[in-house]
Amino acid sequence: MSDLPVIFETLATADGKHIGVARLNAEKSLNALNLPMIDALHAQLQRWEQDDAIAAVWLEAAGEKAFCAGGDVVALHAGSAAYGEQLPDDSAQTFFEREYRLDHYLHVYPKPLIVWGSGIVMGGGMGLLCGAPVRLVTETTRMAMPEITIGLFPDVGGSYFLSRTPGRAGLFLGLTGAQFNGTDALYLGFADGFVPQAEKAALQHHLCAAKDWSKDAVFQHVLGFCNGFSDQQPAAQIEPHQAHIDSVCSGDNLLATIDAITGYDGDDVWLQKAAKTLARGCPVTPFLVQKQLQKACELDLADVFRMELTMAVNSARFGHFKEGVRALLIDKDRSPHWTPATFAEVQSAHIDAFFEAPFSVHPLADL
Repeated sequence: MSDLPVIFETLATADGKHIGVARLNAEKSLNALNLPMIDALHAQLQRWEQDDAIAAVWLEAAGEKAFCAGGDVVALHAGSAAYGEQLPDDSAQTFFEREYRLDHYLHVYPKPLIVWGSGIVMGGGMGLLCGAPVRLVTETTRMAMPEITIGLFPDVGGSYFLSRTPGRAGLFLGLTGAQFNGTDALYLGFADGFVPQAEKAALQHHLCAAKDWSKDAVFQHVLGFCNGFSDQQPAAQIEPHQAHIDSVCSGDNLLATIDAITGYDGDDVWLQKAAKTLARGCPVTPFLVQKQLQKACELDLADVFRMELTMAVNSARFGHFKEGVRALLIDKDRSPHWTPATFAEVQSAHIDAFFEAPFSVHPLADL
């Protein structure tokens, strides 16, 4: 097996062109994104963009367990500050800047780009998937934006795609980190087609037979293949809960919303888990989620990524992120010592500070 962070191949098409295949290659870490992966993928996508022989790009990952379980937050832990301390270096800002540049590039990529989002797709994986014009899910797809568990916020464009979901679903998912499947992804607008995992090779063969390589034509060509599998989709989780989600997330009083979600006392396992995750989460994160989604409704895509980089660097500066990662993934004691310690203690000044740019010239000003 290659030890390259991303493996690149090509598939020959019927008309003599090629499809560039990029495969994230960190199966043991569930293809968690690190800087070598980000840099290699971005550079190759740029080369393929300029190569007339490349008609389209297919992005997948090694193994069947995960497309991408998120960013390599354990590596980011070392470059983040504990409460009251200074950042040890600029590694956190470098990582977030390059990750967001890649995510933004996927959104504006000029050639057809198909992402095979099978298995776990969380955090940074959602950023890769949601940026593509053709997003595919399978029966094993398991998605989430679980940043509340580590003192971060739904980044990688989460402000943009969560703010554009049906009803109040985006807010609920950002607050609770609730997991959802491929059927839910289609409903939320995070995916375009469902294909059983076993049909990947058949789909690639079908794609290679395309004659028109415009984005719209490839989109329709791929979705035509997907149409035969709707009866194999897993049972929906979001849409059946939409009325409840809209009810508990109604209004602008966030503390009331938190109480409504965490106070659930029914027997629905999905809602029970969502309630527990929120109750144990970083007290600052829900307030960040509410504000970032409100602001994103009035921002274009580039401004969203600029806002999120400001928030991400401040998250690395202020201590919440380092403490969350420590408790969940470093010491694994699952007992984070948050500051502030409760939702009720969070003040507007705490939240406003996350949106104040810590740089004189924004690193993403050129997007």
